Parts: sequence; structure tokens; C-alpha cells
Amino acid sequence: MSTVLNHLRYRPSHEWIEPGKSPAAVGITDHAQAELTDIVFVDLPAIGRQVKAGDPIAVVESVKAASDIYAPVSGEIVGVNEALNGNPGLINTDPFTEGWIFQIAPSNPTEPDTLLDAEAYRAHIA
Repeated sequence: MSTVLNHLRYRPSHEWIEPGKSPAAVGITDHAQAELTDIVFVDLPAIGRQVKAGDPIAVVESVKAASDIYAPVSGEIVGVNEALNGNPGLINTDPFTEGWIFQIAPSNPTEPDTLLDAEAYRAHIA
């Protein structure tokens, strides 16, 4: 059973964001990393890029597949996890803390509230 943290919000495409934070860290869920298996490369987004919710903004490559990572909310990319350049497997071992992918400054601070809560995400992956 995949770990789903109660304080986060989720996209149906398996990205998570911490609501109420600006900037807010974004990553992929434990379920997503388990489905992808061993992650071998991450194409990080450009800092300063303006994105809309749902835009593909990064790519995670595993031994099985390459998967787009989508912006959970609209805003500006203000940081990336440089540690993933040398150790993309952090997403596999610790998807919610060490394995975050980028930080976004949401243009609307309440937009994360429109995403799935933990209970709805658990139902989505069941």
C-alpha cells in the first residue's frame, strides 16, 4: 500500500503539493514512484518559468518509461531540487521530502485547495 500524506494535495496524474506554502514544493507520489520503479534521470524545469495548472513542466525517466510531470497549480517555478541531478533515485527512496522536484510560487494561494485531498487520492489509486 502506498503512503499518502494527509496534509498534501494531489493531482490525478500523481503530483503532490503542500497547500498553504509559497513557495510550495512539488513532487510525485509514493504510488507514482512505485509504478515507475527505478528512476534514472530527471529533467528539471527552468527557474523563472510561468506555468499554468496542468502544463507538462518536467520529465522523470525510469528504467521502464519516461513520464511528464505536470504543474499542480499555476504560478512561477522558483526552485528546483539540484540533488536529483546526481541522485534521481531520491524520488524512489523519499518522494515526499528529499525527492521533491521543484518549488512553485502559486499565483492563486487557494488553487491547491481545488486538488484531491488525501482521502480522494487514496480512492483514486485504489
